[in-house]
Amino acid sequence: MEELSISKFPPQRQVNKGPQILTPDIRAMEVRLIDGEINEVIPRRDAEALARERGLDLVVMSFDSAPLVVRLVDFGKFKFENDKKAREAKKKQHVVEVKEIKMSVRIDDHDYATKKDHATKFLEAGNKVKCTIRLKGRETQHANLAFALGRKFVVDLQEFGSPEGDIRMEGRTITIIIGPAKKK
Repeated sequence: MEELSISKFPPQRQVNKGPQILTPDIRAMEVRLIDGEINEVIPRRDAEALARERGLDLVVMSFDSAPLVVRLVDFGKFKFENDKKAREAKKKQHVVEVKEIKMSVRIDDHDYATKKDHATKFLEAGNKVKCTIRLKGRETQHANLAFALGRKFVVDLQEFGSPEGDIRMEGRTITIIIGPAKKK
């Protein structure tokens, strides 16, 4: 038999509750073995002998049950398949980013149209748009013009997205966050 090195530190419960190979640190006398048609509680030694006989690994599938649930699998292949599934899931997910568009109260019509087109592209891509209108100098006395510009921006983009909350003024800046429209 193999010589096991006994640690002077007591084994601690694994932080990772995912499947892992059954080790001597895990002290279970009986395990529930799942393998195709087999689904029964057997002594740990019998399960280890069966694994050695088939050239497979005993993998703990559930730590929270009593007795532990183990399965006979090729652990390298098992990890590869799980990693492959995780990579595929990561490819399919879309991370929503917040794209910022900055404007001034004195923006020209053509510049406004360009900013609106950029915001439309961002919303169609599934990102959020944060519109920031900065007030400089005496423009703070005419904040109503900035609020009007913000409302116009929201109305122009209403078919592509909807505002998340109200138009807010923080110091000398007015911000509006517009989220993408729900896809049907």
